[in-house]
Amino acid sequence: MTVAKNPLTRARAALETMNEDVVAALARDPAGGSRLEMALASPGLHAVWSHRVTHAMWQRGGRWKLPARLGSQVTRAVTGVEIHPGATIGRRFFIDHGMGVVIGETSEIGDDCMLYNGVNLGGRTLAKVKRHPTLGDGVTVGAGARILGPIVVGDGAQVGANAVVVKDVPATGVAVGVPAKVRVPAVEHDPFSDPAVYI
Repeated sequence: MTVAKNPLTRARAALETMNEDVVAALARDPAGGSRLEMALASPGLHAVWSHRVTHAMWQRGGRWKLPARLGSQVTRAVTGVEIHPGATIGRRFFIDHGMGVVIGETSEIGDDCMLYNGVNLGGRTLAKVKRHPTLGDGVTVGAGARILGPIVVGDGAQVGANAVVVKDVPATGVAVGVPAKVRVPAVEHDPFSDPAVYI
């Protein structure tokens, strides 16, 4: 995504992104109330918004990396959500409740994902490599789940509460248990959906 140079254009784009985040949060949180309430009282949203700022600083590199890390630590203290500024997060990402969520440096999260409290997107090595998970678009991760290592959780997959996931999860798969077992829901074939049936 290219960032416009004009400050007014950047401010407009930031407000549009924030509004998009609030709308997505309201759609996923039945206790959300109004837009104003969500914007003022959702620690998950506050953590994501803070991350967008610290991530931009992190990407600039050099002397911006330390302030980015300090900003992420302040956000952790205020919201209970720890997101490393190096993590890459897509649009309309929502963290419900938030407390205890940890998202590691090389994590990648697609669009329209949702995490519940206590989720850990963690690593399994000390080497400076891609060591955290990649979540596709539309992934939902239940409370207390641990997704560890450079694994891929495919688009539309779900991870159950308290699951420990250490292997890839295919698109639309459901991972539950310790260690997580994955099942892919069967797609039911409708014989009447094929026009050849009528020929």
